[in-house]
Amino acid sequence: VRDVILADEDVEAPNDHILMGLDYGDLREREEVRVALPFIDVSKCVKCGLCSRVCSESAIVITSEGLPLVIPRLCSGCKACIYACPTKAINEGKRVIGYTYLTPLNIGDVGLTLVTGVLIEGEERSYPVVIATDERAKKYAKDLLIVDTAPGSSITVAASINEANLVIAVTEPTPLGAHNLELVLEIASGLGIEYWVVLNRSNIAPSKPIKKVLDKYKAKLALKIPYSMNILESYIKREPIVVYKPETNEARAFFSLANEINEVL
Repeated sequence: VRDVILADEDVEAPNDHILMGLDYGDLREREEVRVALPFIDVSKCVKCGLCSRVCSESAIVITSEGLPLVIPRLCSGCKACIYACPTKAINEGKRVIGYTYLTPLNIGDVGLTLVTGVLIEGEERSYPVVIATDERAKKYAKDLLIVDTAPGSSITVAASINEANLVIAVTEPTPLGAHNLELVLEIASGLGIEYWVVLNRSNIAPSKPIKKVLDKYKAKLALKIPYSMNILESYIKREPIVVYKPETNEARAFFSLANEINEVL
């Protein structure tokens, strides 16, 4: 049995814990994710406005009195204003934008550790939370690390798969699914990472658009998952299908995929 870490890096809507039968309150070992936040010392400020001009996020506005005003939600924490201020009138503070959790699990006979990233509601910058979650997961991963990324092909997805040995892109047989799949495979290809494809809800529509993408990138179609009442029931029960109904064709397909991954990694 391999030592497995599962990192849920879809920090805006983490749900791996739900599918494992846990509630948010069941997550353990919380750590804060903080980013820099500038504070203005008005006694040192000479009202030059340089801090506002170097802020690429427009997070510092100049008031009618000529003093800079920081808008926390727009601030990325890059510290450009701190470095640019000629009179050292800007001090570095911190603000919490999210959390990471480390939760040991027992799924059937398998020991699994879940690392979860959570962006605080109302916050807009998920990237630092994704990075913090990824770093915490890698800190504890001794053998196998599985990363569940956000959907799509954003910069957070690229950050999550950056050091992966294998990318498994999950898609659906729709034009949007084909479009997003191509973007993900383009990222993986650019990073030099091997990639496989899993076709979810494979029987809801013709898969010709997906096949075009597979052919273009010479991608392996590792698994087709049909629309299934068994899988739907396992979601409702909040148990993985391989635990809820291990004897079903759907569960056997996942076991087969897991064995293939184990052979490659």
